[in-house]
Amino acid sequence: MYPSRFRYEAPSTVAEAVAMLAAADGEAKILAGGQSLIPMMKLRFAAPEMIVDINGIGGLDYHRADPDGTYRIGALCRHADLEKSAALADAQPTIAAAAPVVADPLVRTRGTLVGSVCHADPQGDWASVMVSLEGAIVAQGPKGRRSIQVADLIDGPFQTVLAPDEIATEAVVPAPRGARAGGYLKLERRVGDFATVGVAVSVEISGGSVARAGIGLTGVGPATINASDAAAALAGTVLDASAVDAAAQLAAEAAQPRSDHRGSADYKRHVVATFVRRIGAQIQRSEQEAA
Repeated sequence: MYPSRFRYEAPSTVAEAVAMLAAADGEAKILAGGQSLIPMMKLRFAAPEMIVDINGIGGLDYHRADPDGTYRIGALCRHADLEKSAALADAQPTIAAAAPVVADPLVRTRGTLVGSVCHADPQGDWASVMVSLEGAIVAQGPKGRRSIQVADLIDGPFQTVLAPDEIATEAVVPAPRGARAGGYLKLERRVGDFATVGVAVSVEISGGSVARAGIGLTGVGPATINASDAAAALAGTVLDASAVDAAAQLAAEAAQPRSDHRGSADYKRHVVATFVRRIGAQIQRSEQEAA
């Protein structure tokens, strides 16, 4: 099926893009990677009157660490840019673990982390990763810029609190309180499939104990789940087996899966707990090897 008719605009600055969105009165969509928007338009699940293509805006394709350790990912940074980054594994291990398992190589070449987060697909990988890292999205609109925690950004399946005249310009991960460790595990029926279950775990270790922890869940609820009680079970511990097991059980309880052709709700909760334990064991091994 062909998309319905639309007007195409290609601004050269963020300010131009914001003005176009404001003029469209809620009837425009941003095109960055297009790996979610274009299929939805072809199926006519989305029929915007205007497409605002931001690929001509310079300076949005970065991912970098600030001197204080804050990590920034621009709106045009592709999944493949993160996947191929040699420096990312040390700076952001949870992001580095997720990048190679997002969709398939074709999608990773064009798709963007910021676009994926803002698409708010409950089975999308990046939102749970950003939730685990206490990450935020920076949005720019007619009234200026604002930072929105990803945990607060997503308002439901495919819904966010972004205003129709706002454009997400970057994702920001705050500076760590210790050495970063973590991972992302995903259960999928075949390579490139949406997640049946995805689990992101991020910890920051200082003085031998966990200074901060975060756990995000993909595909086991109507939206990305911030398993905050599970993360709290890790904070202040030495990340031993008992702490990881407690976090795994709480993460499974936080999940809200439905039984379907991919598996029963109980099975998906079991996978959540198993993935938390596996990532915890990976972190423990890495810490022992580094000691």
